[in-house]
Amino acid sequence: MVLGYIRVSTETQDVRNQRHEILEYANSRGYRVDEFLEIEISSRRDSRARGIDGLLERLQTGDVLIVSELSRIGRSVIEIISIVNSLITREVRFVAIKQGFDIKGDHDVQTKVMITIFSLLAELERDLISQRTIKALAAKRAQGVRLGRPKGSLGRSKLDTKVAEILELLKDKAPHAFIARRLRVCRTTLVNFLYSRKLVSR
Repeated sequence: MVLGYIRVSTETQDVRNQRHEILEYANSRGYRVDEFLEIEISSRRDSRARGIDGLLERLQTGDVLIVSELSRIGRSVIEIISIVNSLITREVRFVAIKQGFDIKGDHDVQTKVMITIFSLLAELERDLISQRTIKALAAKRAQGVRLGRPKGSLGRSKLDTKVAEILELLKDKAPHAFIARRLRVCRTTLVNFLYSRKLVSR
């Protein structure tokens, strides 16, 4: 199956442009687009609301996903690389026309190069998040704000010291699975922590 994913914000109505770009690309390479998934929603919404989670569940080995540009599927490098990794795991070919990305699979040389570049950019973004977090915490301390949870309110967790980083990643719409890998815990541990500390609502 060849699927074209189109997302527009409520302010920007360029569905026809994206559809035309995808069709033109597909035709030039002998593809027939079987289906278009059109979403009208802000990039600030989470991946489930933007239809990404459902899309990943549908795609199977050998399918092709085409987007007009990378910003259609994610709002940050961290989120984009997480989605691309999921596509590679599912052995789904992924094309981002504007950036000239054609990611075919683990054993493809171009894919390896792209993933290396993505990884470097994601690491840079994490470093920038960390720097912003450190500065924000320092400013709070300078204002006399007491940081951290009250003693005895909850059992201790190794994630207690990572709250600021977790909040920054959640703000950047990073998936729970990505955050868990980043912090080297299982996804269940992370989710339980988020709910117990009321960092997210059920």
